[in-house]
Amino acid sequence: MKRLGLKLSLNDPRWGSDQKEGKPQANEGKKPGEGPPDMEQLWRDFNQRLNSFFGQKNRPDGNGGGSGGGNGGRSDLAGMRATAGAIGAVVALIWLASGSFIVQEGQAGVVYTFGKVSHLAGSGFNWRWPYPFQSDETVKVSQMRMVEIGYRGNVKNKQARESLMLTDDENIIDIQFAVQFKLKDPVAWLMNNRDEEDTVRQVAETSIREIVGKNKMDFVLYEGRDKVALETQQLMQQILDRYASGVLISNVTLQAVQPPEQVQGAFDDAVKAGQDRERQKNEGQAYANDVIPKARGAASRLLQEAEGYRSMVTENATGNAARFKQVLTEYQKAPGVTRDRMYLETMQQIFTSASKVMVDAKSGSNLLYLPLDKLIAQAAATDSAAAAARAAAQAAAMPPSTTTLPADVMPQVEVSRQRDSRARDALREREGR
Repeated sequence: MKRLGLKLSLNDPRWGSDQKEGKPQANEGKKPGEGPPDMEQLWRDFNQRLNSFFGQKNRPDGNGGGSGGGNGGRSDLAGMRATAGAIGAVVALIWLASGSFIVQEGQAGVVYTFGKVSHLAGSGFNWRWPYPFQSDETVKVSQMRMVEIGYRGNVKNKQARESLMLTDDENIIDIQFAVQFKLKDPVAWLMNNRDEEDTVRQVAETSIREIVGKNKMDFVLYEGRDKVALETQQLMQQILDRYASGVLISNVTLQAVQPPEQVQGAFDDAVKAGQDRERQKNEGQAYANDVIPKARGAASRLLQEAEGYRSMVTENATGNAARFKQVLTEYQKAPGVTRDRMYLETMQQIFTSASKVMVDAKSGSNLLYLPLDKLIAQAAATDSAAAAARAAAQAAAMPPSTTTLPADVMPQVEVSRQRDSRARDALREREGR
């Protein structure tokens, strides 16, 4: 307005007068406060200023043979048209320029036509029809988003209404976890959700309450934490897909899993008692692992010994029966010879384990008792010592390939020779009879 040279002070006494041309204006001769200014003259002055600004000037009065009033009206109308056209062009350019927008990398632009999604705009400079025909909204699709359930910002800032849950064994547990997700469909994210993050938070709370309600408290606290997180993630994805929310769950992280603070002390005592029980069970199992294999080994050894004894007795009985049958066959062939042989073998077995006594009944000698076994043993000991000495001397003198009989074998050889000679004599007597 300053460039146009307009003064909008109504208290100016020269308001409405043309100082350059010396023409009286509507307010000339009027004192401030006597009456309102002439609006028609004000509008005419405004148009003249605009025309002079855009390079147009009014023609002098009376030009072309026309009346001054007619020329002034036509000039004012032309100036108004030019001014309106310029203003309209500027406004149109500004209006068209308002349809341009820029989509950053990692974002997606959603363009609405009369409130309905028409298309998606990629990253870079884009243009749409300005309002009210079209509108746009940018969404970060590559950003990893996170919602917190059971706490806000810090695990110490608990939200009891979200974190306290009931397990399958009717125990209360306090769970705080975070859900990380990103967008896979920006249109569904904007159009199908009223409050996007609150929807994800409610779905997460619903899912984990269902999973925890199907498991025991000890399972959720200790060995089942990873499984609970995985099943919660899967159930959340299924629910969000049914809702067509355009969300992709990336990870579910359990921040804190513990019993409520009111029973934390009692729960710790119960945990310690359970640990003591497990320790005692392990000690008992270790003792059982030490004793039971030994007992099983001893039992197996006894069974094998009994089995061996049974087999020995059975085989001995079988052998005795077979030998008896053979003896019977031979007895049937030669009864006298078989009787004598059986008698001699029996006497030989008896005399082997008894002291030897020799009685000379024919000559009537005073020698009634002769301990032959002791004499033989004493002679055998002497002979064995002498034989050992001879064997050592011969071993030193003879080559290594020469072999000799042991000293303790010599008496046995002599005794066997005597027995064989007596047996041959007895056999000759039986044959003579």
